[in-house]
Amino acid sequence: MIEIYIDGASAGDPGLSGAGIYIRNNGKTDSFSIPLGVMNNHEAEFHSLIKSLEICIERGYAIVSVRSDSTAVVDAVEKEFARNEKYRLLLNEALSLASQLDLFFIKWIPSKENKHADQLARQGIRLN
Repeated sequence: MIEIYIDGASAGDPGLSGAGIYIRNNGKTDSFSIPLGVMNNHEAEFHSLIKSLEICIERGYAIVSVRSDSTAVVDAVEKEFARNEKYRLLLNEALSLASQLDLFFIKWIPSKENKHADQLARQGIRLN
């Protein structure tokens, strides 16, 4: 099973944003810092999930466990519902991508367990 830690960050609300993705695959690791342009923090969190799923599909990963410190993203995915229309569109994109995997799990983790992804997301902001 592939473990993926994701985080989104914004320098403002909205502001320049970045996605951080840290992948653990049987002892091997990969890190991504992705500039996202201008958006709010929740959008950046959803985009970090979408980008991580795109990477998984590109690499042919079948069983994926995503960890995020965003309760908004984790709750939306678990309930398959987002009240805000903007987030609903992002959620639907993420769910569509997740359906292409054999197994997909998402789990909320505290921020202190997601420091590496947070650093990568902040680096993504600087890459804008």
